Amino acid sequence: MLKLYNSLTREKEVFKPLKKNNVSIYVCGITPYDTTHIGHAFTYVFFDVLIRYLALKGYKVKYTQNVTDIDDDILKKAKEEGKNWKILGDYWTDRYIQDMKSLNVLLPTNFVKATDSINKMIQIIISLLKKGLAYKRDGNIYFDVGKFKKYGRLSKFNRKQMILISKERGADPSDPFKKDPLDFVLWQKTKAGEPFWPFDSAQGKEKGRPGWHIECSAMADRFLGQRIDIHGGGKDLIFPHHESEIAESESYTGKAPFVRYWMHTGMVFCNGEKMSKSLGNLIMIKDLLKKYTPNAVRWTLLSHHYKQPWEYEEKELEYARNCINIVKKAVKQKNSSSKKIIGASYFNKFIKIMDDDVNTPRSLELVLKVAKRILKKNKKDEGTLILFLESITKTLGFKL
Repeated sequence: MLKLYNSLTREKEVFKPLKKNNVSIYVCGITPYDTTHIGHAFTYVFFDVLIRYLALKGYKVKYTQNVTDIDDDILKKAKEEGKNWKILGDYWTDRYIQDMKSLNVLLPTNFVKATDSINKMIQIIISLLKKGLAYKRDGNIYFDVGKFKKYGRLSKFNRKQMILISKERGADPSDPFKKDPLDFVLWQKTKAGEPFWPFDSAQGKEKGRPGWHIECSAMADRFLGQRIDIHGGGKDLIFPHHESEIAESESYTGKAPFVRYWMHTGMVFCNGEKMSKSLGNLIMIKDLLKKYTPNAVRWTLLSHHYKQPWEYEEKELEYARNCINIVKKAVKQKNSSSKKIIGASYFNKFIKIMDDDVNTPRSLELVLKVAKRILKKNKKDEGTLILFLESITKTLGFKL
């Protein structure tokens, strides 16, 4: 029985999808102005394994991942480099896709750009205006947080914490046009030289662009429906991004909960600090792949439980390379006498481990144990163990 840790309740819960045998998953994707570092890869490799495991258990998975291709950071970077914002975004999106393919990450069912869902965003914003849950000032449209009493339920932050963190993560609590410092932008008026889209409602006709949070609410609704099973992303997205998604989505649809299971990956650190461009401590996937195989990088990522923060150390990649070599050597022992069945006792151990909140570190320990047992060459069940090894390494996303 699969149990997943729900960031909302802060408990492991038995997984029960909204529709029997069907699972809807939305994971917040990249903002393509530079990519892909090992922190990105940690998130997307984990969700790749989750999706593969759900498929192994017989679920049909519909997975949507977005690209935030219109955003303050992209516009700022494009201006700094003297490039068109769209060309810049397309370039880094392509780079990200290539990095994910290199790591054997399956493509989502829907891999979608925010700019392709502007009409849906406008539809949601107009509905919120009509309901009196949003307001317009100085060409901007804000969500009225005071009218959503559950705001803060996901993050568990108090008001003072929320104001401080929203400022750190791109919001402007001091905006004089806000009724409340925590109100967030749904639609913002265009500044000179910025891209814009027409916004036409009973409240007026404005040219502008969407705020950050409404983008994901619109894409989740458009491609997965008004309620979804699993929503994921890095832990740093809990507030204000996911908190605000809940507020606007549930206010728009009138249906709760918007998400059944919230899942968040831990932060990756380097030299004692969270990876960031400003600190210059980003470990880029393209650089790692010059020295290590995709399997070694993937093993390193999966050796950490998805919820836990961790510190990048190159010696882990060296260890991972050795582990992969052992597993590959074991798989090559297969001969014509191998029976086409999987070692039941080991397979059951794998299921038990993965059912406990997708425990990939323990799964890798099992993989290594079985590989070493095969290499002893004195076991009658060698053939079935090799088939088991092939099966679970495929579920974990390794290409042997």
